[in-house]
Amino acid sequence: MDSNSVSKDKKKNVIHSMLLCCKLYISESRNKEALEPIERAAKLDPETVIINKFQDRDYNRVNYTLVSYVIHDSTGCPIYSPLHQTVVAMVAAAYDAINLEQHSGAHPRLGVVDDILIHPLARASLDEAAWLAKKVAADIGNRFQVPVYLYAAAHPMGKALDTIRRELGYYRPNFRGIQWAGWAQPEQVPVKPDEGPEVVSRARGVVMIGAHQWVAMYNIPIMSTDLSAARRIAQRVSARGGGLPTVQTLGLFHGEDSTEIACILLEPNQIGADRVQNHVETLASQEGLDTEKGYFTDLSPEMIIERYMKLISNSD
Repeated sequence: MDSNSVSKDKKKNVIHSMLLCCKLYISESRNKEALEPIERAAKLDPETVIINKFQDRDYNRVNYTLVSYVIHDSTGCPIYSPLHQTVVAMVAAAYDAINLEQHSGAHPRLGVVDDILIHPLARASLDEAAWLAKKVAADIGNRFQVPVYLYAAAHPMGKALDTIRRELGYYRPNFRGIQWAGWAQPEQVPVKPDEGPEVVSRARGVVMIGAHQWVAMYNIPIMSTDLSAARRIAQRVSARGGGLPTVQTLGLFHGEDSTEIACILLEPNQIGADRVQNHVETLASQEGLDTEKGYFTDLSPEMIIERYMKLISNSD
């Protein structure tokens, strides 16, 4: 192997040790034709890799997990990541293919593109994740004229996602008390966005964009259609309801014969899925209800990095 090859391999290893992960949540999973152009847009740049896709028909929601590297200038400031243009291209395709006024599902949402969350992986930092989140937010707000709300490390004051969602009425179902359908909020947003206009397109809604250390999504099925009971359990499990610290929850209908406790684990290394599962099982038994083993909606950071490196190696 010559010196140039060694130098190239060394440079490649350095680049691929600074990784950013994007979780992109889109309000659609039932219409395959709507998802196809979004997935084509994700594959336009081979430097960005789709690591995982998680669909839920009842929630009518899909989550794409994408990974790429970040490059810095001579002073160590981030200046480029292939994720930037890939995410914007997927957002453009989503807005072309999906109309929020025609969407309904059992999971809350405020936009066609509901949430974009950037995580640092490997040797990347939270500052780099926040840099990318803000770049993407500016592009989406300006190009598509959609109100954009920054949260966590991407927000100047570190504002929490659930705080912004409450301010915007995210958690209030607007159809039969169990579903979210169309756009039911005022067209003038009640909270000034960080990017984009203060008037909402009913077809597109608004979007949340944040940066955070790794967050795990873990859902636990409850074998009952008693939504009131599921909501009571969810409240008692959550930090907000005096339950487990750094855990956020929702009690939601899921299918024809069950409900679900949808959990956000903000610090999964501190309060993990096993502890949440045990707590939900205890509370459910007090309600006379059975549970099933919960499931993650994404891979672990370690598995994501491993899959990314394998896919990148195969493409070289």
